[in-house]
Amino acid sequence: MGKGNRSFMGFDLKVVLMVSVALNVVLISRVLYKEDDESEIGGGVCLESGEAQVSRRRTGFDGDSSGTDVLDGGAVIDLDHGNPTMYEEYWKQMGDKTTVVIPGWQFISYFSDIKNVCWFLEPEFAKQAIRLHSLVGNAVTQDRYIVVGTGSSQLYQAVLYALTPTDSPGPMSVVSAAPFYSSYPLMTDYLKSGLHRWAGDAYNFSTDEPYIELVTSPNNPDGSIRQAVVNGDKGILVHDLAYYWPQYTPISHQADEDVMLFTISKSTGHAGTRIGWALVKDPEIAKKMTKFIEINTIGVSKDSQLRAARILQAVSDDYDSSGNAKKNEQFFEYSYNVMVKRWNELRAAVDKSQIFSLPKFPPGTCTFSGQTFEPQPAFAWVKCEQETVDDCESFFRGHNILTRGGKHFGVSPKYVRISMLDSNNKFKIFTERLSSMKF
Repeated sequence: MGKGNRSFMGFDLKVVLMVSVALNVVLISRVLYKEDDESEIGGGVCLESGEAQVSRRRTGFDGDSSGTDVLDGGAVIDLDHGNPTMYEEYWKQMGDKTTVVIPGWQFISYFSDIKNVCWFLEPEFAKQAIRLHSLVGNAVTQDRYIVVGTGSSQLYQAVLYALTPTDSPGPMSVVSAAPFYSSYPLMTDYLKSGLHRWAGDAYNFSTDEPYIELVTSPNNPDGSIRQAVVNGDKGILVHDLAYYWPQYTPISHQADEDVMLFTISKSTGHAGTRIGWALVKDPEIAKKMTKFIEINTIGVSKDSQLRAARILQAVSDDYDSSGNAKKNEQFFEYSYNVMVKRWNELRAAVDKSQIFSLPKFPPGTCTFSGQTFEPQPAFAWVKCEQETVDDCESFFRGHNILTRGGKHFGVSPKYVRISMLDSNNKFKIFTERLSSMKF
């Protein structure tokens, strides 16, 4: 009987152990499910690009190294951000051409070139940026000061600081024509410095006081070519030319503006390198921008600048007969062809669905490539045409596609911005899903 009791007790312990494990698994599963469910309705929030974005659990999907969001067991395609992972395939083909090795003892100093207005600007990066602009013909670099920043977002804040007088009785107004880049209002008012304030849509703005107008061309979100709108006597213009590259739009002329902003994230796709640069006419403006970055981050990473320089060099080298001995597909040719293919697929999907519309662009001749083509922007500006749909972003979310709604850009929520630069897998799933959508 004693032996039998011990066997019976052993059996009970095993059962208890198994039940305990099962209960824990169930509880953990419920917690994970609850977290995902809360994320979908805004339960978990992180700040990205100045906007509250839903925080989600990540998992790999169909070979996509960047991962795809998962909610309620279905694939959620996140095309809210301009995450340029479509360029990965090209840069993999380039092998070691863009590899940079930096010994631990090199580039320890804060300083790069103390004789330069922007004393933390690496000379090699400046050289390669000028070389690429000269190759493409999209911007005048002669008699310009180059200011490097941690992405164009830092440069944006630096230029606002540089352009606003400290002795003004009130904050200077900052405007841009709607639809405007969604982060402009947030970045302008983020520090609440009292030097400047967001004053909204340039089309509805009028003043006799000094103001700053932001001209984004090609425009984010709708891809249109922009000029200044207000045209007041006391206006100061800042040109954001992040997308003025020949894979997105025909290069029609060399931009020759007082302040021009560029970024490597959209020119070559290296968003994670966090490098942008400004071409500035006025040395005093360049000095003040440099001072802002000095105070803000004591310069810009030399490692990132050197990596960016090598990347820009690789692009330019391939247009040299000696640098492209193997006749590889050149960068702008490759990226142009990808954008042509994606825009054709998107327009076919929109035509098939018959419930959306896209902007129409006039064709232009590109001075860089010699080709005549319609702009093929980095973002698609999509309108939900059905009268019963007031919120296009919510409609897409209902189909597990994350977009950014028109209200963030100062226009109707019947519009959404959709990234055209994400991975091939995501874009394929997106167009397939789009073509079958119905209201």
